[in-house]
Amino acid sequence: MNIIITGASKGIGKAIAEKFAVDGNTLMLCARNLVALEETAYTLQQKYPQSAIHYKATDLSDYEAVTAFGSWCLDKGTPDILVNNSGQYKPGFVLTEPEGTLMDLLQNNLFSAYYLTRLIAPTMIAAKRGHIFNMCSIASIQAYANGGAYSISKFALLGFSKNLREELKPHQVKVTAVIPGAVYTESWLGSGIDPLRIMEADDMANLIYATAHLSPQACVEDIIIRPQLGDL
Repeated sequence: MNIIITGASKGIGKAIAEKFAVDGNTLMLCARNLVALEETAYTLQQKYPQSAIHYKATDLSDYEAVTAFGSWCLDKGTPDILVNNSGQYKPGFVLTEPEGTLMDLLQNNLFSAYYLTRLIAPTMIAAKRGHIFNMCSIASIQAYANGGAYSISKFALLGFSKNLREELKPHQVKVTAVIPGAVYTESWLGSGIDPLRIMEADDMANLIYATAHLSPQACVEDIIIRPQLGDL
């Protein structure tokens, strides 16, 4: 399969890439940090020589960069899976967060998925197959203090996912919104939080992999997953 994963250099994106690399798929990965992305791609290629690992450093908050990445992916064949995982978190309160915070987070968390999907989905429609995963957040369904613009952007991403699902139903293209609570990634290092208190990146990868391998007539619309002891 041809699989596109954004934000793939670390954390959840990297775990998803590794899960699919095991099967000998063609992966197209992107992230902002070229050094980290190169390291991830090299490691995966060495560990899973049966797969083809392609990568392109991309700032998905930039429309022209999204367009270039999408075209680069399409040159490698019709995508079977698109994982819109790239995103950014900034804490803050709606009334006091710095001017421009909302637009920055909308560009990173919503527009990146919106514009890339608009490029990729038509090829899936033509092929009458495909699966799009949008990495939302518990903040998409549960507002919380100090969530501010981040929660707004993730609410919007979930809304986009639901609308997209309705549009693509007749074309045999699936859409799944992944809605996780706290997942232990590099962003939690130094936080003092016990890694056993929150979920693992592999939990997300395993769920997405399983969901992508259901029968063609089955679609998991939303995946809501939280730490066993609840949200932090």
